[in-house]
Amino acid sequence: MSAVLADFPVLTPVTDEDLALAVHAVRGHAPKRGPQGELCRSERVPYPCRLARWAHTTIHAAGLTEEQLGEST
Repeated sequence: MSAVLADFPVLTPVTDEDLALAVHAVRGHAPKRGPQGELCRSERVPYPCRLARWAHTTIHAAGLTEEQLGEST
């Protein structure tokens, strides 16, 4: 059961495809205020969800910040 709940692995070096998926995931799996606190906008589970954690970790593993990615789009 713990393997099901474990975070997705971040493969290094980060490929352009992984980075593009991470950027997409950060945008779609953003926090949304709910009655019980922040929830993932996409999955409606406590934020950050597994995919959001993977996305943020992948972006940081690529040596970038979310702010840098926002400037280039």
